[in-house]
Amino acid sequence: MKLSDINIRDPFVLLHEDKYYLYGTRGATCWGEADGFDVYVSDDLETWSEPHEIFHNDGSFWATMNYWAPEVHQWNGAFYMFASFKAEGVCRGTCILKADNPMGPFVPHSDGPVTPGDWECLDGTFYADKEGKPFIVFCHEWVQAIDGEIWAMQLTDDLTAPAAPPRLLFTASEAEWIVPGRPVMGKPSFVTDGPFMWRTADGELLMLWAAFSQEGYTQGLAKSTNGEIT
Repeated sequence: MKLSDINIRDPFVLLHEDKYYLYGTRGATCWGEADGFDVYVSDDLETWSEPHEIFHNDGSFWATMNYWAPEVHQWNGAFYMFASFKAEGVCRGTCILKADNPMGPFVPHSDGPVTPGDWECLDGTFYADKEGKPFIVFCHEWVQAIDGEIWAMQLTDDLTAPAAPPRLLFTASEAEWIVPGRPVMGKPSFVTDGPFMWRTADGELLMLWAAFSQEGYTQGLAKSTNGEIT
């Protein structure tokens, strides 16, 4: 199938052994009840396989809605999915799932969300620093924080739980180009979405992230002032 035939949001591509693996939020169920994720495989980023289900909630998993933004990262010989989930009356959070290969099946690995339990969080991504310490970088969502925030938190080496308290990296309104969204509790809100870490060839540490500007939904770029996450 062609890329234009694939109905997903929040796409993430993993390159592994000369194949491309495409993950994302199922478009048909992104806003309501949901129960799983798929992967599409390609040799050229143009022609893709049919969807292959890599995670399915058989009724034992806690989340029932908003299965969002799956990312798959290789770490210590296994593959870990960072994805956002929610249930009625439970804050949205990023859980970590594990598989032996990019095709899954993925099974729950962390003990529930690794993001703070009383925060509405989303779009957790993986980062390993120069010393090999693993981190999750995630958004504290504007629906609760109002001025959306991006945080970093060290994880245990096995990626099952936090290893240290979260640290605030920046708030959405610090970007000069950002514009406010709809009010929350009478205050203008500012969105933070989709952080992704990237180290350049010359050693700079960058973060891609998204928010709203005068031109609409916009991809932003943040740069570490010391070349590291902390």
